[in-house]
Amino acid sequence: MPLIELGDSIPPNTAHAVSVSLPTWKSNVGYEEGEKWVINSMTTGYPRFFIHMSIQAFGRDIVAKHGTAGQQAMLFPTRKTANRCLEFIRNKAPESALVDLGILHLVLDPAKKPSSSLQSVMPSVSAVLFNDEAWPFAKQYWQHSGDGVSSRRAEFCHGLFKEDMLVPEEKTSPSRPPQQKLGRGPKRYRRDASIDHTNGSNGAGHRQYPVTADAPVENDTTDTLESSRFLEERYGRNLDLSLVPNAKSAIRRRIAGVLTTDIELDSTTSLPTMDSNARGISNFKEDDIYLVPCGMNAIFTAHQTLLKAREPRKSIDFGFPYVDTLKILQKFGPGAIFYGRGSSADLDDLEARLKGGERFLGLFCEFPGNPLLTCPDLVRIRQLADAYDFAVVVDETVGTFVNVNVLPFADVVVSSLTKIFSGDCNVMGGSIILNPNSRYHGAMKRVMTDEFEDTYWAEDVVFMERNSRDFKSRIDRVNANAEAICNVLAAHPLVTNVYYPKYVESRPNYEVCKLPGGGYGGLLSCTLASQAHAMAFYDAIETAKGPSLGTNFTLTSPYVLLAHYQELDWAASCGVDPNLIRISVGLEDDLRSVFAKALEAAEAVPS
Repeated sequence: MPLIELGDSIPPNTAHAVSVSLPTWKSNVGYEEGEKWVINSMTTGYPRFFIHMSIQAFGRDIVAKHGTAGQQAMLFPTRKTANRCLEFIRNKAPESALVDLGILHLVLDPAKKPSSSLQSVMPSVSAVLFNDEAWPFAKQYWQHSGDGVSSRRAEFCHGLFKEDMLVPEEKTSPSRPPQQKLGRGPKRYRRDASIDHTNGSNGAGHRQYPVTADAPVENDTTDTLESSRFLEERYGRNLDLSLVPNAKSAIRRRIAGVLTTDIELDSTTSLPTMDSNARGISNFKEDDIYLVPCGMNAIFTAHQTLLKAREPRKSIDFGFPYVDTLKILQKFGPGAIFYGRGSSADLDDLEARLKGGERFLGLFCEFPGNPLLTCPDLVRIRQLADAYDFAVVVDETVGTFVNVNVLPFADVVVSSLTKIFSGDCNVMGGSIILNPNSRYHGAMKRVMTDEFEDTYWAEDVVFMERNSRDFKSRIDRVNANAEAICNVLAAHPLVTNVYYPKYVESRPNYEVCKLPGGGYGGLLSCTLASQAHAMAFYDAIETAKGPSLGTNFTLTSPYVLLAHYQELDWAASCGVDPNLIRISVGLEDDLRSVFAKALEAAEAVPS
């Protein structure tokens, strides 16, 4: 892959990219240190850590029009999500940070007579307004919860805001025009438009969707004057909204494992029947699968749901976690106990605590873990959970449901669809599966029915559905490429450790859940003889280099530096080398030579 310049998006020239190029070891350190030569070069970043430029611009315009001097804005899709952020700030920030704290809810102005298709998108935005002192707390909530608006929603709603079609709710009349059924719309609005300008790296290219910005024929000229002009002329890539329900269903059925082929989708496409025994679980229904805006929001929502469905208690974070999982459990409830190694000895300790009378809300783990690729003993965990009444929540992002089936051992399964399910690194998404046979299913289902808001933006849904059509075939290829890279690394004398589910001590735990025909995934990590060797290897590797994983192209990162820079000693105490290099393996040909060349650069480091 050609060098991607520091701060450019990964993939290049992609407006809603999920990663950013940090092409040298020094640039990763500079990013963590906040050095201007790095920060000022960044055009984007990982969306929960770097607030997208389009979101920042919208926030500035909201403050300029409706705020006061010195205020900032954090944008959320609904009043409920904004209120959660507001409460977090109130609970965590000092009194002085609460000055000028408030919420502005922006909705479509019914006086402008927006079309029914525009109304159906529900393009509302709730802005939490705050002063500079409250910024770190608002940012924490944004990062941990995954509740914030997506960049596509912000871009779309910002356009409406500029057209004076999105206004403060208190300025709208109490009566709302009734929702109207979507139809085909006037003929002049039916044209083909690409919904993206970026080819997927798997060569899928553009897919075309018909545009049907709908309005009732009898009110054609007035009802579409503002909204259709905005949708059609200004953006020229808007969506056939009739696709969205079917797109969501297709995503859910891929997650369930009943839709495994690449099919062209339209509003009338017949999807495969939902098998009640999908994933080896009886009574499994499509409505047990929930789609959310990102993977971390799946974990956040699962935790919040358990807190409401059960007596609030501490949780267990088992195994070295992705950074925000532990933060969610610690900050948004009674707290958590942490077992950083996720070992048999840790389970012995947990069992002793349970026998001693301690009780917990749930155990959260990854399968496999990131970045050490170890797997918890789900058989034993399930036995303890059944005996001592705690829920088991498993994040299967790294393993993927093509390779492993963890649902029989879990009460809840979460996943980041942003990663290999999408692959194209240009859209966020997450999923939650409630095991229908869990003892907590009824209580969780009632909470979800009462509390859950579908905030997954329509345009993101259609991107995710499109990207995921060849998910299964991509996984097979990534599995093979990852094993080939492991072989190259393991054979080299400067490589001290290779972490991959097939080669770590916890492999038997992986094999319990491995599906027939499944592989060991596309994520691996390695350590080299010294930091100097790791730096030389990283600087020389000719892959994309930046945060995230599960991309269709190989993506390399000094992961521990990026995720745990302020707590490297703590990470080391959990067995995670600060100089570890994480490799998310893609679909490219001849990756062996790419890694062999980088190892040659490491060999040139003086002894």
